Amino acid sequence: MAYPYTPPDYFLLDDLLTDEHKIVRSAIRDWVTRSVIPVIDEAAQKHHFPRHFFKELGDIGAFGPFIPVEYGGAGMDYIAYGVIMTELERGDSGIRSAASVQTSLVMYPIHAFGSEEQRRKYLPKLATGEMIGCFGLTEPNHGSDPGSMETRFKDMGDHYLLNGAKMWITNSTIADIAVVWAKDEQGVVRGLIVEKGMPGFTAPETFNKWSLRASVTGELVFEDVKVPKENLLPNIKGLKGALMCLNSARYGIAWGAIGAAMDCYNTALLYSLERKQFHKPIASFQLQQKKLAEILTDITKAQFLAWRLGVLRNEDRATPQQISMAKRNNVEMALRTARESRQILGAMGITGDFPIMRHMMNLESVITYEGTHDVHLLITGADITGISAFS
Repeated sequence: MAYPYTPPDYFLLDDLLTDEHKIVRSAIRDWVTRSVIPVIDEAAQKHHFPRHFFKELGDIGAFGPFIPVEYGGAGMDYIAYGVIMTELERGDSGIRSAASVQTSLVMYPIHAFGSEEQRRKYLPKLATGEMIGCFGLTEPNHGSDPGSMETRFKDMGDHYLLNGAKMWITNSTIADIAVVWAKDEQGVVRGLIVEKGMPGFTAPETFNKWSLRASVTGELVFEDVKVPKENLLPNIKGLKGALMCLNSARYGIAWGAIGAAMDCYNTALLYSLERKQFHKPIASFQLQQKKLAEILTDITKAQFLAWRLGVLRNEDRATPQQISMAKRNNVEMALRTARESRQILGAMGITGDFPIMRHMMNLESVITYEGTHDVHLLITGADITGISAFS
Protein backbone atom coordinates (compact mmCIF):
# COMPACT_ATOMS: atom_id res chain seq x y z
CA MET A 1 0.00 0.00 0.00
CA ALA A 2 1.07 3.57 -0.55
CA TYR A 3 0.81 5.91 2.40
CA PRO A 4 0.40 9.67 1.91
CA TYR A 5 3.88 11.01 1.32
CA THR A 6 5.34 13.70 3.59
CA PRO A 7 9.09 14.04 2.96
CA PRO A 8 11.12 14.86 6.05
CA ASP A 9 12.81 18.26 6.25
CA TYR A 10 13.91 18.36 9.88
CA PHE A 11 16.43 21.19 9.47
CA LEU A 12 14.31 23.28 7.07
CA LEU A 13 16.48 22.67 4.03
CA ASP A 14 13.64 24.03 1.91
CA ASP A 15 14.71 27.50 3.01
CA LEU A 16 17.89 27.00 0.96
CA LEU A 17 16.04 26.10 -2.24
CA THR A 18 14.85 28.62 -4.81
CA ASP A 19 11.28 28.93 -5.99
CA GLU A 20 12.36 27.29 -9.26
CA HIS A 21 13.74 24.29 -7.39
CA LYS A 22 10.46 23.90 -5.49
CA ILE A 23 8.32 24.24 -8.61
CA VAL A 24 10.36 21.60 -10.42
CA ARG A 25 10.24 19.31 -7.40
CA SER A 26 6.48 19.63 -7.11
CA ALA A 27 5.99 18.75 -10.79
CA ILE A 28 8.16 15.64 -10.53
CA ARG A 29 6.65 14.62 -7.18
CA ASP A 30 3.13 14.91 -8.55
CA TRP A 31 4.06 12.81 -11.59
CA VAL A 32 5.63 10.10 -9.43
CA THR A 33 2.55 10.00 -7.18
CA ARG A 34 0.17 9.93 -10.14
CA SER A 35 1.98 7.72 -12.64
CA VAL A 36 4.66 5.66 -10.88
CA ILE A 37 3.39 4.71 -7.44
CA PRO A 38 0.18 2.99 -8.66
CA VAL A 39 2.02 0.63 -11.04
CA ILE A 40 5.62 0.26 -9.90
CA ASP A 41 5.21 -2.63 -7.48
CA GLU A 42 3.47 -4.78 -10.09
CA ALA A 43 6.05 -3.75 -12.69
CA ALA A 44 8.86 -4.87 -10.37
CA GLN A 45 7.11 -8.15 -9.64
CA LYS A 46 6.71 -8.80 -13.37
CA HIS A 47 10.26 -7.72 -14.27
CA HIS A 48 8.81 -5.02 -16.54
CA PHE A 49 9.81 -1.43 -17.32
CA PRO A 50 6.81 0.77 -18.26
CA ARG A 51 8.13 2.06 -21.59
CA HIS A 52 5.62 4.92 -21.73
CA PHE A 53 7.44 6.52 -18.81
CA PHE A 54 10.10 7.81 -21.21
CA LYS A 55 7.71 10.09 -23.05
CA GLU A 56 6.17 11.27 -19.79
CA LEU A 57 9.59 11.95 -18.26
CA GLY A 58 10.39 14.03 -21.30
CA ASP A 59 7.13 15.93 -20.97
CA ILE A 60 7.87 16.92 -17.37
CA GLY A 61 11.45 17.99 -18.11
CA ALA A 62 13.26 15.21 -16.26
CA PHE A 63 15.80 14.68 -19.06
CA GLY A 64 18.77 17.00 -19.34
CA PRO A 65 17.56 19.70 -16.94
CA PHE A 66 21.04 21.30 -16.91
CA ILE A 67 21.42 21.10 -20.71
CA PRO A 68 20.97 24.54 -22.36
CA VAL A 69 17.54 25.41 -23.70
CA GLU A 70 18.85 25.73 -27.27
CA TYR A 71 19.48 21.97 -27.29
CA GLY A 72 16.16 21.01 -25.73
CA GLY A 73 17.16 21.07 -22.06
CA ALA A 74 15.76 23.31 -19.35
CA GLY A 75 18.92 25.31 -18.65
CA MET A 76 18.55 24.81 -14.90
CA ASP A 77 21.25 24.32 -12.28
CA TYR A 78 22.61 21.19 -10.65
CA ILE A 79 20.48 21.50 -7.53
CA ALA A 80 17.39 21.33 -9.75
CA TYR A 81 18.84 18.16 -11.28
CA GLY A 82 19.41 16.81 -7.79
CA VAL A 83 15.87 17.39 -6.54
CA ILE A 84 14.53 15.74 -9.72
CA MET A 85 16.63 12.64 -9.02
CA THR A 86 15.42 12.57 -5.40
CA GLU A 87 11.79 12.59 -6.44
CA LEU A 88 12.25 9.98 -9.16
CA GLU A 89 14.03 7.56 -6.83
CA ARG A 90 11.25 7.96 -4.30
CA GLY A 91 9.23 6.21 -6.98
CA ASP A 92 11.87 3.62 -7.87
CA SER A 93 15.62 3.43 -8.39
CA GLY A 94 14.97 1.99 -11.85
CA ILE A 95 13.06 5.09 -12.91
CA ARG A 96 15.82 7.34 -11.60
CA SER A 97 18.39 5.14 -13.33
CA ALA A 98 16.65 5.56 -16.67
CA ALA A 99 16.61 9.35 -16.29
CA SER A 100 20.14 9.46 -14.90
CA VAL A 101 21.54 7.49 -17.83
CA GLN A 102 19.63 9.58 -20.35
CA THR A 103 20.85 12.82 -18.76
CA SER A 104 24.32 12.27 -17.32
CA LEU A 105 25.65 9.43 -19.45
CA VAL A 106 24.16 10.25 -22.86
CA MET A 107 23.08 13.90 -23.11
CA TYR A 108 25.96 15.22 -21.02
CA PRO A 109 28.79 13.68 -23.12
CA ILE A 110 27.12 14.65 -26.39
CA HIS A 111 26.80 18.22 -25.17
CA ALA A 112 30.23 18.39 -23.53
CA PHE A 113 32.30 16.43 -26.03
CA GLY A 114 30.22 16.26 -29.20
CA SER A 115 30.22 18.32 -32.37
CA GLU A 116 27.60 20.98 -32.98
CA GLU A 117 26.00 18.67 -35.56
CA GLN A 118 25.77 15.87 -32.97
CA ARG A 119 24.23 18.21 -30.40
CA ARG A 120 21.57 19.40 -32.86
CA LYS A 121 20.83 15.90 -34.12
CA TYR A 122 20.47 14.03 -30.83
CA LEU A 123 19.91 16.28 -27.82
CA PRO A 124 16.43 17.70 -28.57
CA LYS A 125 15.01 14.22 -29.18
CA LEU A 126 16.71 12.82 -26.09
CA ALA A 127 15.26 15.69 -24.03
CA THR A 128 11.69 14.87 -25.07
CA GLY A 129 12.07 11.12 -24.64
CA GLU A 130 11.42 10.61 -28.33
CA MET A 131 14.88 9.05 -28.45
CA ILE A 132 16.34 6.77 -25.75
CA GLY A 133 20.04 6.47 -25.02
CA CYS A 134 22.39 4.18 -23.11
CA PHE A 135 26.04 4.26 -22.05
CA GLY A 136 28.59 1.54 -22.79
CA LEU A 137 31.64 1.42 -20.53
CA THR A 138 31.55 -1.67 -18.27
CA GLU A 139 32.63 -4.93 -19.89
CA PRO A 140 32.30 -8.60 -18.93
CA ASN A 141 35.92 -8.68 -17.75
CA HIS A 142 36.36 -5.04 -16.71
CA GLY A 143 34.13 -3.25 -14.21
CA SER A 144 36.09 -1.21 -11.65
CA ASP A 145 39.06 -1.18 -14.04
CA PRO A 146 37.60 0.39 -17.20
CA GLY A 147 41.04 1.38 -18.47
CA SER A 148 41.63 -2.29 -19.33
CA MET A 149 38.64 -2.38 -21.70
CA GLU A 150 38.89 -4.72 -24.67
CA THR A 151 36.35 -3.07 -26.97
CA ARG A 152 38.23 -1.53 -29.90
CA PHE A 153 37.71 0.19 -33.23
CA LYS A 154 39.79 0.53 -36.37
CA ASP A 155 39.95 3.32 -38.92
CA MET A 156 38.81 1.81 -42.21
CA GLY A 157 39.14 5.00 -44.24
CA ASP A 158 35.54 6.09 -44.68
CA HIS A 159 34.25 4.58 -41.41
CA TYR A 160 35.29 2.94 -38.14
CA LEU A 161 34.95 -0.80 -37.49
CA LEU A 162 33.88 -1.52 -33.90
CA ASN A 163 34.24 -4.84 -32.06
CA GLY A 164 33.67 -5.79 -28.43
CA ALA A 165 31.00 -6.12 -25.76
CA LYS A 166 29.59 -4.17 -22.84
CA MET A 167 27.37 -5.40 -20.02
CA TRP A 168 25.16 -4.20 -17.14
CA ILE A 169 23.84 -1.50 -19.45
CA THR A 170 20.70 0.35 -18.34
CA ASN A 171 18.23 1.01 -21.21
CA SER A 172 20.26 -1.26 -23.52
CA THR A 173 17.49 -3.13 -25.31
CA ILE A 174 15.23 -0.11 -25.78
CA ALA A 175 17.91 2.45 -26.64
CA ASP A 176 18.02 4.17 -30.01
CA ILE A 177 21.64 5.21 -29.51
CA ALA A 178 24.54 4.12 -27.32
CA VAL A 179 27.46 6.28 -26.25
CA VAL A 180 30.20 3.66 -26.36
CA TRP A 181 33.73 3.99 -25.04
CA ALA A 182 36.36 2.00 -26.94
CA LYS A 183 40.08 2.08 -27.69
CA ASP A 184 41.42 3.18 -31.05
CA GLU A 185 44.39 1.55 -32.77
CA GLN A 186 46.79 3.54 -30.59
CA GLY A 187 45.06 2.36 -27.42
CA VAL A 188 43.45 5.75 -26.73
CA VAL A 189 39.91 5.64 -25.28
CA ARG A 190 37.37 7.50 -27.43
CA GLY A 191 33.61 7.93 -27.39
CA LEU A 192 31.41 6.80 -30.28
CA ILE A 193 27.68 7.22 -30.90
CA VAL A 194 26.37 3.87 -32.11
CA GLU A 195 22.83 3.77 -33.48
CA LYS A 196 20.30 0.97 -33.27
CA GLY A 197 20.01 -0.84 -36.56
CA MET A 198 23.67 -0.65 -37.48
CA PRO A 199 24.53 -4.16 -38.78
CA GLY A 200 26.41 -6.22 -36.19
CA PHE A 201 25.06 -4.24 -33.20
CA THR A 202 22.84 -6.29 -30.86
CA ALA A 203 21.59 -5.68 -27.31
CA PRO A 204 20.44 -8.85 -25.52
CA GLU A 205 18.54 -8.31 -22.27
CA THR A 206 19.70 -9.50 -18.83
CA PHE A 207 16.97 -11.39 -16.96
CA ASN A 208 16.60 -13.11 -13.57
CA LYS A 209 17.56 -10.02 -11.58
CA TRP A 210 16.53 -9.70 -7.93
CA SER A 211 17.29 -5.98 -8.10
CA LEU A 212 16.16 -3.12 -10.39
CA ARG A 213 13.46 -5.37 -11.76
CA ALA A 214 11.49 -2.40 -13.12
CA SER A 215 14.52 -1.33 -15.16
CA VAL A 216 15.88 -2.54 -18.48
CA THR A 217 19.36 -4.05 -18.16
CA GLY A 218 21.30 -5.77 -20.91
CA GLU A 219 24.43 -6.07 -22.99
CA LEU A 220 25.83 -4.28 -26.01
CA VAL A 221 27.55 -6.55 -28.53
CA PHE A 222 29.53 -5.19 -31.49
CA GLU A 223 30.60 -7.53 -34.29
CA ASP A 224 32.26 -5.59 -37.12
CA VAL A 225 29.91 -2.65 -36.67
CA LYS A 226 30.52 0.10 -39.23
CA VAL A 227 30.30 3.41 -37.40
CA PRO A 228 30.30 6.62 -39.47
CA LYS A 229 33.25 8.87 -38.73
CA GLU A 230 30.93 11.74 -37.89
CA ASN A 231 29.71 9.68 -34.90
CA LEU A 232 33.04 10.00 -33.06
CA LEU A 233 32.89 12.46 -30.13
CA PRO A 234 35.58 14.88 -31.34
CA ASN A 235 36.27 16.92 -28.23
CA ILE A 236 37.61 14.35 -25.77
CA LYS A 237 40.40 11.78 -25.69
CA GLY A 238 41.27 9.27 -22.99
CA LEU A 239 39.34 7.72 -20.14
CA LYS A 240 38.78 11.17 -18.64
CA GLY A 241 35.65 11.68 -20.75
CA ALA A 242 33.94 8.53 -19.50
CA LEU A 243 34.90 9.33 -15.91
CA MET A 244 33.46 12.85 -16.22
CA CYS A 245 30.18 11.25 -17.28
CA LEU A 246 30.31 8.98 -14.24
CA ASN A 247 30.90 11.99 -12.00
CA SER A 248 27.70 13.55 -13.30
CA ALA A 249 25.78 10.30 -12.77
CA ARG A 250 27.24 9.77 -9.29
CA TYR A 251 26.20 13.28 -8.35
CA GLY A 252 22.62 12.46 -9.34
CA ILE A 253 22.74 9.21 -7.38
CA ALA A 254 23.87 11.05 -4.25
CA TRP A 255 20.60 12.97 -4.41
CA GLY A 256 18.46 10.13 -5.73
CA ALA A 257 19.24 7.65 -2.96
CA ILE A 258 17.81 10.12 -0.46
CA GLY A 259 14.43 9.77 -2.18
CA ALA A 260 14.40 6.00 -1.65
CA ALA A 261 15.39 6.51 1.99
CA MET A 262 12.65 9.10 2.55
CA ASP A 263 10.02 6.79 1.09
CA CYS A 264 11.13 3.98 3.40
CA TYR A 265 11.13 6.31 6.40
CA ASN A 266 7.71 7.72 5.56
CA THR A 267 6.28 4.21 5.24
CA ALA A 268 7.86 3.00 8.49
CA LEU A 269 6.74 6.04 10.45
CA LEU A 270 3.10 5.87 9.36
CA TYR A 271 2.96 2.09 9.79
CA SER A 272 4.40 2.37 13.31
CA LEU A 273 1.71 4.87 14.28
CA GLU A 274 -1.16 2.64 13.16
CA ARG A 275 0.21 -0.83 14.00
CA LYS A 276 -0.73 -1.84 17.56
CA GLN A 277 0.89 -4.43 19.77
CA PHE A 278 0.36 -4.84 23.53
CA HIS A 279 -2.61 -2.45 23.17
CA LYS A 280 -0.66 0.55 21.88
CA PRO A 281 1.04 1.74 18.67
CA ILE A 282 4.49 0.26 18.16
CA ALA A 283 5.70 3.84 17.65
CA SER A 284 5.41 4.23 21.42
CA PHE A 285 8.14 1.68 22.10
CA GLN A 286 11.67 2.88 22.72
CA LEU A 287 13.39 0.61 20.21
CA GLN A 288 11.10 1.74 17.39
CA GLN A 289 11.62 5.37 18.28
CA LYS A 290 15.37 4.75 18.29
CA LYS A 291 15.17 3.37 14.74
CA LEU A 292 13.05 6.28 13.52
CA ALA A 293 15.23 8.91 15.18
CA GLU A 294 18.44 7.47 13.76
CA ILE A 295 16.93 7.15 10.28
CA LEU A 296 15.75 10.77 10.32
CA THR A 297 19.18 11.92 11.52
CA ASP A 298 20.90 9.99 8.72
CA ILE A 299 18.55 11.38 6.08
CA THR A 300 19.06 14.92 7.33
CA LYS A 301 22.85 14.62 7.16
CA ALA A 302 22.63 13.18 3.65
CA GLN A 303 20.34 16.03 2.55
CA PHE A 304 22.87 18.65 3.57
CA LEU A 305 25.77 16.74 2.06
CA ALA A 306 23.91 16.63 -1.28
CA TRP A 307 22.85 20.28 -1.06
CA ARG A 308 26.39 21.49 -0.36
CA LEU A 309 27.70 19.33 -3.19
CA GLY A 310 25.10 20.94 -5.46
CA VAL A 311 26.30 24.41 -4.51
CA LEU A 312 29.90 23.41 -5.25
CA ARG A 313 28.90 21.85 -8.58
CA ASN A 314 27.01 25.00 -9.58
CA GLU A 315 30.22 26.92 -8.85
CA ASP A 316 32.26 24.35 -10.80
CA ARG A 317 34.20 23.57 -7.61
CA ALA A 318 32.96 20.04 -6.83
CA THR A 319 35.80 17.56 -7.08
CA PRO A 320 35.41 13.96 -8.27
CA GLN A 321 36.51 12.89 -4.79
CA GLN A 322 33.74 14.92 -3.13
CA ILE A 323 31.17 13.44 -5.51
CA SER A 324 32.54 9.99 -4.74
CA MET A 325 32.16 10.50 -0.99
CA ALA A 326 28.59 11.74 -1.34
CA LYS A 327 27.57 8.85 -3.59
CA ARG A 328 29.04 6.27 -1.23
CA ASN A 329 27.69 7.83 1.96
CA ASN A 330 24.18 8.53 0.74
CA VAL A 331 23.61 5.16 -0.89
CA GLU A 332 24.90 3.35 2.19
CA MET A 333 22.58 5.51 4.29
CA ALA A 334 19.62 4.66 2.08
CA LEU A 335 20.32 0.93 2.20
CA ARG A 336 20.68 1.03 5.99
CA THR A 337 17.44 3.02 6.18
CA ALA A 338 15.62 0.44 4.07
CA ARG A 339 16.82 -2.39 6.28
CA GLU A 340 15.87 -0.64 9.51
CA SER A 341 12.51 0.45 8.08
CA ARG A 342 11.78 -3.12 7.01
CA GLN A 343 12.29 -4.28 10.59
CA ILE A 344 9.76 -1.75 11.85
CA LEU A 345 7.18 -3.34 9.55
CA GLY A 346 8.10 -6.84 10.68
CA ALA A 347 6.99 -9.59 8.33
CA MET A 348 4.80 -7.18 6.37
CA GLY A 349 7.95 -5.42 5.29
CA ILE A 350 8.95 -8.22 2.93
CA THR A 351 5.68 -8.18 0.99
CA GLY A 352 4.86 -6.31 -2.18
CA ASP A 353 2.14 -4.47 -0.28
CA PHE A 354 4.79 -1.99 0.83
CA PRO A 355 7.70 -0.44 -1.12
CA ILE A 356 10.51 -1.04 1.36
CA MET A 357 11.78 -4.43 0.17
CA ARG A 358 11.71 -3.20 -3.44
CA HIS A 359 13.80 -0.18 -2.46
CA MET A 360 16.17 -2.40 -0.50
CA MET A 361 16.76 -4.75 -3.40
CA ASN A 362 17.23 -1.85 -5.80
CA LEU A 363 19.76 -0.18 -3.54
CA GLU A 364 21.88 -3.33 -3.54
CA SER A 365 22.54 -2.47 -7.19
CA VAL A 366 22.91 1.26 -6.62
CA ILE A 367 25.60 0.67 -3.99
CA THR A 368 27.57 -1.26 -6.63
CA TYR A 369 27.05 0.60 -9.91
CA GLU A 370 28.73 3.85 -10.93
CA GLY A 371 31.65 2.79 -8.74
CA THR A 372 31.34 0.18 -6.01
CA HIS A 373 31.10 1.06 -2.34
CA ASP A 374 34.63 -0.21 -1.71
CA VAL A 375 36.14 1.60 -4.69
CA HIS A 376 34.65 4.89 -3.54
CA LEU A 377 36.18 4.32 -0.11
CA LEU A 378 39.57 3.87 -1.79
CA ILE A 379 39.07 7.02 -3.85
CA THR A 380 38.62 8.91 -0.58
CA GLY A 381 41.58 7.07 0.92
CA ALA A 382 43.82 8.06 -1.97
CA ASP A 383 42.70 11.67 -1.65
CA ILE A 384 43.50 11.65 2.08
CA THR A 385 46.88 9.96 1.87
CA GLY A 386 48.08 10.78 -1.60
CA ILE A 387 48.65 7.05 -2.16
CA SER A 388 46.57 5.11 -4.68
CA ALA A 389 45.50 1.64 -3.57
CA PHE A 390 44.83 0.66 -7.19
CA SER A 391 48.44 0.48 -8.33
